[in-house]
Amino acid sequence: MLLWEMVAVAMQSIRANLFRAMLTMLGIIIGVAAVIAMVALGTGAKRAVDSQLESLGGNILSVRAGSGFFRGVSVGDRKLNIDDANAIREVAAAVAVVPESSGTIQVKFGNRNKPMTIVGTTENYAEVNNYELMYGRMFTAAENAARDRVIVIGGDVAAMFEQEPEMLLGRSLLVKGTSFEIIGIFESKGTVGFSSRDEYGWVPLATAQSRLTGNKDLNSIGVQISDDVPMEVAIIDVERVMRREHQIIPGAKNDFMLSDRKQFLNMQQEAAGIFSYLLAGIAGISLIVGGIGIMNIMLVTVTERTREIGIRKALGATRTNILLQFLIEAMMLCISGGVIGIALGASAATLMASLAGWSTPLSFSAVAIAFGFSAGVGLLFGLLPARKAASLDPIEALRYE
Repeated sequence: MLLWEMVAVAMQSIRANLFRAMLTMLGIIIGVAAVIAMVALGTGAKRAVDSQLESLGGNILSVRAGSGFFRGVSVGDRKLNIDDANAIREVAAAVAVVPESSGTIQVKFGNRNKPMTIVGTTENYAEVNNYELMYGRMFTAAENAARDRVIVIGGDVAAMFEQEPEMLLGRSLLVKGTSFEIIGIFESKGTVGFSSRDEYGWVPLATAQSRLTGNKDLNSIGVQISDDVPMEVAIIDVERVMRREHQIIPGAKNDFMLSDRKQFLNMQQEAAGIFSYLLAGIAGISLIVGGIGIMNIMLVTVTERTREIGIRKALGATRTNILLQFLIEAMMLCISGGVIGIALGASAATLMASLAGWSTPLSFSAVAIAFGFSAGVGLLFGLLPARKAASLDPIEALRYE
């Protein structure tokens, strides 16, 4: 019997028991679809983090206020100030230093009131943090020194007040009862890490401290590190300067915190990748379970078609012919399930992309591996039923009722 004839016979047998065949393929379908969808989701998560990394700008080290200690006992939060920022500028690896003083303040535009996070910072904030202006401009050092009432807003602020972005430029925004002129609007950046700054407002640091917060405290200091200097070295240098400024004795704990934003996102990326491949591995178990189901059904099929096998052998079919016929039938079940699983997996990846807002590209390597694994499952678990069919005695098979 020719190979194509064996394939035709296998397909005819599957069509004769189509409902049973679909139930048999279910494990393979779910396994292949899950592998493809999970790998696509993991790839999409990595790309989303890559996009976040690009949006952060250069290597940024964040210095934040922490708890002070006296004789091993916490004595409250130690604040940062502009002297700390000026001292960090002495670090050779520091390309730029961006102090920040922020808080949530009630703002008003027209007859609408909204709580908004207002960040007091310096004129180099946008450049260091890789912000692009959609409209207008960033405030200047002169405006900071003069404590001018100007503000740059995030890309989603216009939507908060149900306005078109370009219509807000030059208008006044009441911040804590003080009128600020909107001079610029940033492009939206989306969520970075676990937060979004697209609904923030930025004002000159001196303006924020004198007109809004009423104190000289800083929430954080962003330090842009030179690309030529390893982040680990820069952290040591910044820590040394901060300990000197805060007069922390050797052996005492820091009253500030240092964090590398990119390192955090890289860890998030690695965790997403590991999680997706773990889920894909679990989905792979479904393929094995599906293979066991196919083996069971094929053993039942051999029993049901014992008389047919006897007739084929009586007409001259060899053991190899019978072996190949049932082996091909098992593989056709798995391959058909694999094809359906690929279609479902691709559809699931597209659906997850729309829900998560990520790009979830279909991985051709994952498709090839899942499809190849499904065919391998058919070969492995179809071998036992095929050998059983091939080893039947033709006389006994003809007598079987």
